[in-house]
Amino acid sequence: MRLRRAPETPEETPAAAPRALRRALPPPAHLRRERRALLQVRERRLRDLGGLLVEMYRRDQFRQELLVDRCDELAKLEERLAELDTLLTAAASRGRVRDAARCECGAPIFWGAKFCGQCGREVGAA
Repeated sequence: MRLRRAPETPEETPAAAPRALRRALPPPAHLRRERRALLQVRERRLRDLGGLLVEMYRRDQFRQELLVDRCDELAKLEERLAELDTLLTAAASRGRVRDAARCECGAPIFWGAKFCGQCGREVGAA
């Protein structure tokens, strides 16, 4: 039996692997409220971007970096909206489980089973 000596310096101490934290989903009402607010901001920014582009065209003074910055902001809003849609889908499907197929005796029938595990009846094609 071999005994290991305890590490003496911090460099010798093995680093603990960081654990991923799983946070609970926010309530769907909160997600919908945030999504609605972001949609309003997005529409306003799109309108502003169009007006800005028309003014730049009228004055024949294009500032490409300004347009790129505004488009980046809109792209970030779109990404957040996609995240919210994904979270809303997950929140809506949480707790919903497909009903398991059941035998006449009431026992659940597992996928691929040819016979009921409780009563031994043959599982039909249905």
